[in-house]
Amino acid sequence: MRSHLLNDATAESYRRSVTEGVERVARKLATTRRPFTGVTPAALAPTVDAVDLDKPLGDSSAALDELESVYLRDAVYFHHPRYLGHLNCPVVIPAVLGEAVLSAVNSSLDTWDQSAGGTLIERKLVDWTTGRIGFGPSADGVFTSGGSQSNLQALLLAREEAKTTDLSKLRVFTSDCSHFSVQKSAGLLGLGPDAVISIPVDRTRRMQSVVLAAELEACRAEGLTPMAIVATAGTTDFGSIDPLHEIAALAEEYGAWMHVDAAYGCGLLASPTRRHLLDGIERADSVTVDFHKSFFQPVSSSALLVRDGATLRHATYHADYLNPLPQALGSARAGGTPTTVAEQIPNQVDKSLQTTRRFDALKLWMTLRVMGADGVGELFDEVCDLARDGFDLLAADPRYDVVVQPQLSTLVYRYIPEAVTSPADIDRANLYARKALFASGEAVVAGTKVDGRQYLKFTLLNPETTVADIAAVLDLIAGHAEQYLGETLVHA
Repeated sequence: MRSHLLNDATAESYRRSVTEGVERVARKLATTRRPFTGVTPAALAPTVDAVDLDKPLGDSSAALDELESVYLRDAVYFHHPRYLGHLNCPVVIPAVLGEAVLSAVNSSLDTWDQSAGGTLIERKLVDWTTGRIGFGPSADGVFTSGGSQSNLQALLLAREEAKTTDLSKLRVFTSDCSHFSVQKSAGLLGLGPDAVISIPVDRTRRMQSVVLAAELEACRAEGLTPMAIVATAGTTDFGSIDPLHEIAALAEEYGAWMHVDAAYGCGLLASPTRRHLLDGIERADSVTVDFHKSFFQPVSSSALLVRDGATLRHATYHADYLNPLPQALGSARAGGTPTTVAEQIPNQVDKSLQTTRRFDALKLWMTLRVMGADGVGELFDEVCDLARDGFDLLAADPRYDVVVQPQLSTLVYRYIPEAVTSPADIDRANLYARKALFASGEAVVAGTKVDGRQYLKFTLLNPETTVADIAAVLDLIAGHAEQYLGETLVHA
């Protein structure tokens, strides 16, 4: 079994195995003609269940053959131009190369004695990102597993900075369209069920700062503590960006921590044309970024950035075996007088909620070193331009109602039949159309609810997607919806 360990004696076997795997995936990418096969859980489960994990195949080629039937054949392929579903991006090749390197070397980014250069690369990328945000020299941050973890850590810092032992009095303000991880984080942090106050949004799906101001004043009048305001720079459903300057001013007035969830909108940091949409983000206390959304990185690649690096101390714990407290080092000067020297070891675990942690920063490093920030930003600009064109297409199509003109690359819309029918029937027709489209494998779209009604969603993150692709998918959706409504009338 030692022949399977990656080391100096097995380097050639490693090269052959990985090359074979890469070649198979490359063939799959080159020949995939639709984003999904349409396989159902009931159809695929028996194939997976039939695998006996206690009887190894003993050979990488055989395992790859088997992988074709349990995974590769039926995977949902985000690189396909008609994958228009969730916030999943196609990935750039330099990042995939970085993934291969970091997996093989397997550095753990918790302590210097496990990562060395990896620690410095991550810190360099943190500095680069905080610079793009507009934070000053005191800024810092750490890579995380994703936006949910970043938001959780941000609210942990906000809770500790609130400096109160009565958690029942703490309040978090966020918009109706913010990510569910805000509520989830509040629960994990021991705040009460009423701790998160949702602020309504305007017709463009941005937080209404006037209502926020009134809620903050009511909070103060009731003797409660406004712990944090969470602004969103790119909501999951609409891609809307809250009014950051207005929110920052209110955060300063009421002494609240301002966090910006820019998991989706962080691609604007590299945009040559749209960076101004994030103006005001530099006033935040903390920012979430997901490079695995709008920087075209493989999952996972995310980070939490803070304006004042000292606040990261709230996540610091010391263990003697890992990151002990700095010790006094005695050394003899001339005459035998001891001196004390504090060790300055850059341990990233001192800033993180995680201990063992992948070197995910390497993917972004390779991307920037090969493509440059402008190259990434231009790709994100392309999908934002596509969303604008898609909005025009939807707005001109009498079959569809589109909710809001996008700031980023998301479109939320609803099929409306020509014949008058009930809103409930329209809901069911849209839901059916989405499921039927997914089952066909021709395209993948997402769904959501707007004011209690069923809508569909394009999340456009693939620069290879065209307006023609969008038009074709709209025709497919209309066909499925019309089929459902026709059958409903026949049965009625």
